[in-house]
Amino acid sequence: IQKLCDRVASSTLLDDRRDAVRALKSLSKASKYRLEVGIQAMEHLIHVLQTDRSDSEIIGYALDTLYNVISNDLEEEEQEENLPKQADDLGSQFTEIFIKQQENVTLLLTLVEEFDFHVRWPGVKLLTSLLKQQGPQVQQIILVSPMGVSRLMDLLADSREVIRNDGVLLLQQLTKSNAAIQKIVAFENAFERLLDIITEEGNSDGGIVVEDCLLLLQNLLKNNNSNQNFFKEGSYIQRMKPWFEVGDDNCGWSAQKVTNLHLMLQLVRVLVSPTNPPGATSSCQKAMFHCGLLQQLCTILMATGVPADILTETINTVSEVIRGCQMNQDYFASVNAPSNPPRPAIVVLLMSMVNERQPFVLRCAVLYCFQCFLYKNQKGQGEIVSTLLPSTIDATGNSVSAGQLLCGGLFSTDSLSNWCAAVALAHALQENATLKEQLLRVQLATSIGNPPVSLLQQCTNILSQGSKVQTRVGLLMLLCTWLSNCSIAVTHFLHNPANIPFLTGQIAENLGEEEQLVQGLCALLLGISIYYNDNSLENYRKEKLKQLIEKRIGRENFIEKLGFISKHELYSRAAQKPQPSFSSPDHMMFDHEFTKLVKELEGVISKAIYKSSEEDKKEEEVKKTLEQHDNIVTHYKKVIREQDQELEELKQRVNTLTSQNEQLQATVTQQVSQIQQHKDQYNLLKVQLGKDTQHHNSHSDTFQMNGIQVEEVSKLKEELEEWKNKHELLQGQLREKDSAIEKLKSSQLELGTTEQSSQTSKPGGLEHNNELQKELEMLRTQVQLQSAEISKLQLENQKLQVMNTSADPVSGDGGAMAANSSELEGRLQQEIKDLKSEVKALSEEKESLKQHLDSSSSTVAILQDEKSKLQQEVAESKKEQDDLLVLLADQDQKLSALKIKLKDLGVPVEDEDDIESGDQGDEDEDGDEEEQD
Repeated sequence: IQKLCDRVASSTLLDDRRDAVRALKSLSKASKYRLEVGIQAMEHLIHVLQTDRSDSEIIGYALDTLYNVISNDLEEEEQEENLPKQADDLGSQFTEIFIKQQENVTLLLTLVEEFDFHVRWPGVKLLTSLLKQQGPQVQQIILVSPMGVSRLMDLLADSREVIRNDGVLLLQQLTKSNAAIQKIVAFENAFERLLDIITEEGNSDGGIVVEDCLLLLQNLLKNNNSNQNFFKEGSYIQRMKPWFEVGDDNCGWSAQKVTNLHLMLQLVRVLVSPTNPPGATSSCQKAMFHCGLLQQLCTILMATGVPADILTETINTVSEVIRGCQMNQDYFASVNAPSNPPRPAIVVLLMSMVNERQPFVLRCAVLYCFQCFLYKNQKGQGEIVSTLLPSTIDATGNSVSAGQLLCGGLFSTDSLSNWCAAVALAHALQENATLKEQLLRVQLATSIGNPPVSLLQQCTNILSQGSKVQTRVGLLMLLCTWLSNCSIAVTHFLHNPANIPFLTGQIAENLGEEEQLVQGLCALLLGISIYYNDNSLENYRKEKLKQLIEKRIGRENFIEKLGFISKHELYSRAAQKPQPSFSSPDHMMFDHEFTKLVKELEGVISKAIYKSSEEDKKEEEVKKTLEQHDNIVTHYKKVIREQDQELEELKQRVNTLTSQNEQLQATVTQQVSQIQQHKDQYNLLKVQLGKDTQHHNSHSDTFQMNGIQVEEVSKLKEELEEWKNKHELLQGQLREKDSAIEKLKSSQLELGTTEQSSQTSKPGGLEHNNELQKELEMLRTQVQLQSAEISKLQLENQKLQVMNTSADPVSGDGGAMAANSSELEGRLQQEIKDLKSEVKALSEEKESLKQHLDSSSSTVAILQDEKSKLQQEVAESKKEQDDLLVLLADQDQKLSALKIKLKDLGVPVEDEDDIESGDQGDEDEDGDEEEQD
């Protein structure tokens, strides 16, 4: 070992160091070398962890070696009787050495973060071992380490099951008895991950992994109010319900399944434990009822073939789920066992409690269940006591009631049944003076021929017969509970002349240690008879009873005997928790609620014994005053309770009316939206007539709307009336459209005549224009001809002038020719003037003709435009008429469908003619409105 340690410390080659660490790992497995390896190699191994982080193999060997040195899991073949204790000490010492340097634990947390399997797994195992050996110290180091707990939570998300499962074991050790770490783990989403693992593994059918997860959940929730509240608020209680789903055949459960279910039931009990704050317990109880978990547990309770220990634990779990929660207690009272005829679950359980053949733990569990059912449950107490009263007992005897079973158990030969029945009946009377008085009416038929005796009398008779100690203790506890705070019951008890002598005789005797408990309870019962005595019986007034104690017993002796109760060991055990848990039937002596009563009465009885008659009188006066005040307070409480009930009823009515109002408002809103839809659809139909798809959608919407509430016949009638009104409205619109179309047709005919006239006038105008053009052309040709003649005449004139000038000297006849030429020239000029004026007149006429032609052509164009517009309007009117006809056909189909639906519902439907005649006024109004639109 020394050589190997030297090689680890001094070798420069990594391979050499790795081989040396591997050899140390092998040696550390053997118990005889473990001590030496731990002493010599620990420091070197820690150094390897610090320096050789790059090589996962040597790190893995070093972690394994440290685990072997620190862990106490020795090889089976090497274990001997004297070794385990030495090994425990050795592991603890090595752990102390390792954690002395806090950096070592921090280094280990860093290594656990590595994903490499050969580093992470041995790191997890080593850290778990450290926590087992020196839990609180290691927890503190991890708590102060940055992100220490969060790093370890990542182990639950590892895909490798080996590491994940060992991570669960590590967290189990980490969360033990450390509320701070428990909170951090819970807020790191531990509940979600653990419940996921349990579900993946198959819930109660899963293996040891489920068991480990449940143990970790218990660590996180037990006595940790913050985590319990977080668990409830996170809706994780609902995820527990599938755990308790059992089939019809419950035979052959594996040991692991029984263990898993046992832990699951314990986990439920952790959430509703009586030691938790009442508010937290109550909210968890309500959540368990609302998610169906309580119902599932009751199913297991009544199932057949469930193993006895699971059944016992289920009864205990149901007990704590219903304890003090009225809603859950009422549900439990309604549960019936699957028998023929069906019996209440309470009756079936009580049958088990008073059956001496049933296992002791099961009988204790049933008693606890009955106590929890009656805890703060006056309604349940009343139901149990009512089964004993003469008016409610089933005379036929076909069914056994809870009260009959309790009476049977109270007077059976089995002392355990006597004790259980007495305690159960005492719980039915707990803090309920009314029922204490009613129970006095119970009469029992002891034997044929003898008159019936009261239940109170029968209890005292059995006491005086000297039965077993357990039976007498049970009966005395019942009598003490019954008589406390009930003067009428005390009077009935004192009315039997044998009772007081029996009690004084029991107290005065010097009996053995076993009888001391009975003596103490007899002293308590006698003290109650004095303290709650209303002095109505002359022979048993308070003062006389005190004198009797003074003469027969002695005050000091009485007080000493009274003190036997609270000094008893079994009293101290019973006072610790509500659940009756006894190691054996012989230890079953005290009930938890009774210990509270003893604590309350012991002091006041001691004072009452020493009080003088004058003090008693003063106390009586004070009591009377207090009683008067109490009566006034009770009266006001009653008034307040009645007012509260009325207020509650009014609140319920308000809630009902509010909900009805909301429903009606929703219906109105829906119908308003539907009306708006129909309006929109109608507008769409007006704007986009001819789109069949839109029409189909409106039809389907309308049909869907009509099918919303088929059962509401009145609404269907209203809708039918609406549709009929719309139908009449559309018919009025159609008539208007028809009249509009007729007007258009008549205007079209007029237009046709004007067109014809215009068309006839148009050819005439054209012919006139043509004639004018022809005349114009003719005038032009005339002008041209005349201008040609003028030009010819001018040429002739020029020729003549030339000839005149040339002939002037020769001939002497010049005067005559000149006169002729001047006459001709004048005539020509006159003709030219005339022609010019004629041409001017013709050009003006031509311009006027052109203007007339332009105006006539523009008139023709306007008439053609008007004609095309009118033709388009006529086509659109025809199209709109066709669409309206289609719409009316659809409306008729809908009306007929609604009529059929109403006939199917059995509602009489009026004929269409009657409806039309009845709604004629509405049609006229709708028509007027449409015309205004």
